[in-house]
Amino acid sequence: MGYKVARPELNLFEKSYVPEILKGVGVSSRHFFRNIFGKKDIVTVEYPDVKPDYAPRYRGHHRLMARDDGTARCVACMLCSTACPAHCITIEAGDYGDTDVEKYPVKFEIDLLVCVYCGMCEEACPCDAIRMDSGIHTPAQMYRKDGRVGKVDLMALGDLSIAKQGGELK
Repeated sequence: MGYKVARPELNLFEKSYVPEILKGVGVSSRHFFRNIFGKKDIVTVEYPDVKPDYAPRYRGHHRLMARDDGTARCVACMLCSTACPAHCITIEAGDYGDTDVEKYPVKFEIDLLVCVYCGMCEEACPCDAIRMDSGIHTPAQMYRKDGRVGKVDLMALGDLSIAKQGGELK
């Protein structure tokens, strides 16, 4: 059963909501004048022209690392796609045959429109094949199909990095 709540009786001035409107105008005016006269060191970053400084652990656009022979470091173990909470990574494995590496990714796609940039794929990868330290934003796409990035595009970003290599983050 519900509770009876005692509500105070409002007079005519309070019923007109004038005090609450004046409180709102006062808060807005206070913020307005504080921003105009108080804070002089706030600078707007002109993004396309001036690139912002990224933190060393910034998670940007994905990239696939390459071996010395130019092939992808990925061994198609599916750990990144299993660890991904958004299920945005699609891998199709192929067989090398007689080399040291058993499998390789025939198809490696990431749907950037679904990705939440959590970094779980990067942490799960046992061979350090996928990284997110490229330092670039995910580009805007006109069509949904452009949001799926394949192996060739991810390998092209392989040399970009803003993080210090070797585990040194200072």
